This record gives sequence, structure tokens and C-alpha cells, in this order.
Amino acid sequence: MEYKDYYQVMGVPRDASQEDIKRAYRKLARKYHPDVSKEPGAEEKFKEVAEAYEVLKDPEKRKAYDELGSRWQPGEDFRPPPDWGEQGFEFHGEGFPGGGGAEAFSDFFESLFRHRAGGRGRGANVRMRGSDEHARIHVDLDDAFHGATRTLTLRVPERAPDGTVHTRQKTLNVRIPKGVRPGQHIRLAGQGAPGLGGGEAGDLFLEVAFHPHPIYRVEGRDLHLDLPIAPWEAALGATVRVPTPSGTVEVKVPPNSTSGKRLRLKGRGLPARTPGDLYATLEIVTPPAGSDKTKEFYRRMAKEFPFNPRAKLGV
Repeated sequence: MEYKDYYQVMGVPRDASQEDIKRAYRKLARKYHPDVSKEPGAEEKFKEVAEAYEVLKDPEKRKAYDELGSRWQPGEDFRPPPDWGEQGFEFHGEGFPGGGGAEAFSDFFESLFRHRAGGRGRGANVRMRGSDEHARIHVDLDDAFHGATRTLTLRVPERAPDGTVHTRQKTLNVRIPKGVRPGQHIRLAGQGAPGLGGGEAGDLFLEVAFHPHPIYRVEGRDLHLDLPIAPWEAALGATVRVPTPSGTVEVKVPPNSTSGKRLRLKGRGLPARTPGDLYATLEIVTPPAGSDKTKEFYRRMAKEFPFNPRAKLGV
């Protein structure tokens, strides 16, 4: 069999931290998960990544694996050293990331770690925790602002009595915490992949994304909107009404304001111990000259105002 370079599979250096390894796994798992990926050979690639993560996430397995690193190169023919099963390492597996059973591991993995578990064969009498699963949930801004409970339907792995794994639809009621932000994760304990040999199930981590909103843009905890104002409101100043997720408020537009000027509404963003802000970007809207009367008004303005909007361009 060929030696597998698990660091190369994960795309991390050999001195990578556990956090770097976890981050790399999450990225690759999302890219190659067979339920969502359109990449060629995604299922096999996902299994390779999952197996590499199974080893590198476990300090004992990683230490033992690193002992081999200086003896073989990727693709070289591999045979465990004669004393490999007598080194004194004990491993307590946590399951195959992605929901597969012990039968999903490669011969290379089996030769290293099943042998160390006492030569019990593929998965026999092995008690393993199921792996953590990852999915994405799209929520409305109002859900994040006020908190909510939403129903989510997922395809999840399930282990049959004969040990094989298949997927089924599962409906969950998910609590959306007040103040959750895009990119944060909601953890559902015990809703991940099933365990092996009676082991506990893994957890399900839901990455939060927001549906597009017709008014607001979200940046971290802050909200942004474009605020249309009339030319006379910009020139003379005015008090205008501005919508916020918690209700309409009045805001003062300073005299001689220009398009692009931002007004900050402190604490009107997403709720938190330190709430975000809402930024209203002014957008001057010119009334249409839709009648003879309004056209004449614009002609009088052109005569009355000694104003060249292109003066900064030198023309």
C-alpha cells in the first residue's frame, strides 16, 4: 500500500496548530461534501480529507503518525515497522468525520491504528463517537434582530443495523439567538453523525447566513442603508424619518449635505452587549421635470445659481 501524507491532504504544514487543522477541515469538508459538492471525485476526496482529519485532530494519533514522517514519502510503498504494534500507544477513536463507519478508512489507516487497537479487525467491537457535521442556515435579518425559532430540514447520515450508513431527511427546530451575525455557528448537540458500536452522536454546527434584505446591508454588527433626500433637504438641512429594524426614528440632515455623506445612528444595529450601529448614506434625488411648470423652475435655478458641479475637474 502507499504511504499517505495527511498534512498534504489537508493542505497544512507539519507544524500546523490544532486550530489551523480544524479550520482547514471545515473548509475542505464544505468544498467536497458529496451532498453539496459538484467537484469531480468529491466523495473520494471527502473521504481522504476526513481520514486525515481523524488522525491529525487526535494528539496521540498525530504523535504516532509523525514518527513515520521521516521514513516515507507520499506514494512510496508502505509497511508498518515490525515493532509498530508494541510502541505503547492507546487510541480511543472518535469516529470517521463525515458519518462513515470504520469500513470507510483506507488500508493505510487500518494498518496503523486498527492494528494498535489489538488486531480486532475492521470496526469489530469498536466504540466511537460520531463525527461533527456542518451545514448552512439562511435566516432573515428580523430573526437575528429579535431572535426566532425556525424549522430546518436536512439530509443526515443514519447507521443501519448492519453497520452501513445512508442518509435520510431530518426536521429540526432551530433557535436563532438574538444578535447572531453572519458567519457565526449554532451548535446542536448530538445532531451530527451517528456513533459506532453504541458511541454517542456528534454535533451539528450550522453556519449562519442572511437572506438579502431590501433595505439593509449587514457588515458585522453594523447595518447600512441608502437614505434618499430631496435637494432642498440637502441644501437647507431637514429632519427626516429613517426606518430601523426596531422602528422608525427621526434624524437631522445637516445643511449643505452632499450625496455619500454618512449619518451614524448609534446602537441601532444588531443587538449585543455592545450593539452595532446603523449608517445612513445620503443619496440626493432630483425631482423629475415632468411638466412645463417644473421645467421653468429648473431654468430659473440655472440662472439664479452660479454653480458649476464640474469645477473640480477643471472644466
